[in-house]
Amino acid sequence: MTEPLKGQVAIITGGSRGIGLAIAQAFAAEGIAMALVARSEAAVRRASETIQTAGGRAIPFPANVTDQRAVDRVVAETVRQLGPVDLLINNAGSAHAIGPIWELSPRHLVAGRHDESAGHISVQSRCPARDDCSPPRQNHQRRQRPWDTHERREHAVALRARLQQQQGRGDRVDAESWDHGTGARCRLFGFRPGFVRTALLEEGARSPAGRRWVPEVQALLDSDRLVPAALAGRWVTFLASGAVDDLSGRVLSVTHDMNTLAARSDEIRREGRYMLRLID
Repeated sequence: MTEPLKGQVAIITGGSRGIGLAIAQAFAAEGIAMALVARSEAAVRRASETIQTAGGRAIPFPANVTDQRAVDRVVAETVRQLGPVDLLINNAGSAHAIGPIWELSPRHLVAGRHDESAGHISVQSRCPARDDCSPPRQNHQRRQRPWDTHERREHAVALRARLQQQQGRGDRVDAESWDHGTGARCRLFGFRPGFVRTALLEEGARSPAGRRWVPEVQALLDSDRLVPAALAGRWVTFLASGAVDDLSGRVLSVTHDMNTLAARSDEIRREGRYMLRLID
């Protein structure tokens, strides 16, 4: 267990299975309490029970992340039960939009746009209960601020709003993003977990569009070249730990080496590599 992560609070969307559940299990091993969010009530409750049976702390929330009111309820209830949110893992996705854009219906395009993290995991690291937002270190103390539930909710989703405001301008996501109205610093990473055997990937590969446009995905599923879900869990835990906070605003990949990234962070920043940019 890593002291900087012990006692933190996370929200994990798409947390009932696959990569999301692997992240939850890795977080539980580090002493992170979490809210698991997924559309299936039965699945998210099973995932929560799995975490609790292993000695972790998890509360299940059946919700659709495209429903803003449901998201508001999740954040408010997480804060009430677990405390202010330190980590937000945007892992929910869908396999609606498969194929060339001219072959996709407007309905599928809209659905794919709503599921913002279908192509990568977004790791938003924040510490709204502390006076600064540098990564918590050993023996840190959590001090409650006199914010009401509405302000806490805004604190947990403000970075997403900031990103939405920037869409369409091709803006670079700054390495140090700031919350509007609070001055709190956020760390944001995109993460490419590679091809992991998940129900979502299998569903997409078996779909008519998947068989037509990306048959190589099924071939990959039939091979032994898949990435273990547990590796994605270790990677996201590494990003949440603060070890490479100076690389915030970048998209990192499971193919990278963690130690090399940490050792060469100055060079990576100087050369502007792996920058996360927003395009319309």
